[in-house]
Amino acid sequence: MNTAFLFISGPEIMVIMLIVVMVFGADKIPEIARGLGKGIRQVKDATNDIKREITDSSEKINIETDITKDINKEINAVKDNIDDFTGPIKRQF
Repeated sequence: MNTAFLFISGPEIMVIMLIVVMVFGADKIPEIARGLGKGIRQVKDATNDIKREITDSSEKINIETDITKDINKEINAVKDNIDDFTGPIKRQF
């Protein structure tokens, strides 16, 4: 099984983790992970608040809030175009 996360393979992840342990020490890693988790949670909460404010405001002034269908349709069109473009390339390999 070949795991790739953002174009980083398993051995590269291990080297990065080794460097992190050497720089910060094993006792600091849980604190760093906790801090990252809290930061990610705050960003997620902020984006949810912004979405809620936009939805509430648009409902107050009677703007159509079902924009996601249009966005999803456009995203699917772009995906189809990319698949059409890369289809012959994938088949060659």
